Amino acid sequence: MHFIAACLGGANSNFNVSDGKTGGPQLTSEIANPNVLDPEIVETLDEDNRLTRDFVDRVLDAVDEGDLDEVYRLVEPLHEADIADLLELTPSERRGVLAISLGDLMSAEVLAEVNDYVREDIIDALPASQVAGLAGQLDTDDAVAIIEDMEEEDQQAVLAELDPEDRAVIEDALSYPEESAGRIMQRELVAVPEHMTVGQLIDYLRDNQDLTTEFWEIFVVDPQHKPVGTCKLSWIMRSQRKVPVSEIMMHEQTLIPVDMDQEEVALRFQKYALISAAVVDASGRLVGVITADDIVHIVQEEADEDILRLSGAGEGDINEPISDSYKARVRWLIANLGTAMVASFIIAQFGAAIETMVALAVLMPIVASIGGNAGTQTLAVTVRALATNQLTQSNTMRSIWREIRVALLIGATIAVIAGLGAGLIFENWRLACVIAAAILCNITLAGLSGVAIPVLLDRLDQDPAVSSSIFVTMITDSMGFLIFLGLAVFSGLAG
Repeated sequence: MHFIAACLGGANSNFNVSDGKTGGPQLTSEIANPNVLDPEIVETLDEDNRLTRDFVDRVLDAVDEGDLDEVYRLVEPLHEADIADLLELTPSERRGVLAISLGDLMSAEVLAEVNDYVREDIIDALPASQVAGLAGQLDTDDAVAIIEDMEEEDQQAVLAELDPEDRAVIEDALSYPEESAGRIMQRELVAVPEHMTVGQLIDYLRDNQDLTTEFWEIFVVDPQHKPVGTCKLSWIMRSQRKVPVSEIMMHEQTLIPVDMDQEEVALRFQKYALISAAVVDASGRLVGVITADDIVHIVQEEADEDILRLSGAGEGDINEPISDSYKARVRWLIANLGTAMVASFIIAQFGAAIETMVALAVLMPIVASIGGNAGTQTLAVTVRALATNQLTQSNTMRSIWREIRVALLIGATIAVIAGLGAGLIFENWRLACVIAAAILCNITLAGLSGVAIPVLLDRLDQDPAVSSSIFVTMITDSMGFLIFLGLAVFSGLAG
């Protein structure tokens, strides 16, 4: 009754839950109104809940003046994620000074929130002992994510400042391949033997102060420390003390090999709707746990990576050094220049035909453009299907045939519309038939290449997101021009 009354009392109510006896256990909580913010915080955020330009300038001005008290006063009310935004919005050459000026506000959570390039600027400015102190406060997976991107010299300096136990754990994680389960797993977990009763387990959780403070699943292991089941905390709290853990645990579980690629780990979480999963080494021993919050970051990271690779934009981070952005982008544009020159060579072979009928020069970009867009659509679908394991060897031919049929339907529709338009505008129905046939052929070819090229690259153990678009563009442009101009000559329309 007390609980119900408190819920009805409004967002600012205090509530008590008791057992109805004087001196009995009580749970008291203060629920703050989320709409009532400190005035200083309100001034810092815009309508999109991002830091305002004026606020960032005020903080940086205080840093330049050496007024550390003012810096602390302005930044202290912010959430760690907002402090990370502040560092990302600060010019690269001033981030180090700002990070030092923040003092104890430069916390481990802030360091974990910022992106890689910003973190690199901060780490370069902070002493190795402070970086080690921050890393030691984080879960092992977050600490590894920070240390793994450092230069070898900086990495060793930070590791030397860590406690021996923390250092051993992080060095063990760094021994696994990049983007593997061993790099992203947490070592902090709770594992108990299966002969325990629920009562013994609860007493163990309460009395052992060295256990991790955040967990919702307990792993049950055999004498060789191999996982044999899991127990959710809710099952334990609802069971009688005398019940053996082995009777309430779930025996079936998804085990993650320590060397599994993180993208495959994310797919398993998605497929089996996992909240957490045990990580095992080559001998099947429990060595860590991966949780859903880790997977959210991986899914976003992998999706962003594939999208940017399709465009040839490199890592696509606005904090990326100019030289790195240049190197990542220019090579793909040079490759595109090469494909454009191939298309230009094909056009040059039909120079006489184009001179005979200027309408061919007007219409041929339409054929190539439509084919290129159709190929990009199919390519995006195929790369996603490969990335999510929807497209495998067992259904490759069916998927190719499906995309060809889709391309035929789309090609026929666009061909009719383009043919009618060309016929009405140029009053030449033979030209209308030529462009309609060319568009149908090129879109069909685009559909075939859009699925076949990434599949072929995947079979050759090459990333289909990296170079597929170059090949597809070359095919749709070059073949589009060749088909259209070739049909025009063959039909006697031009010569």
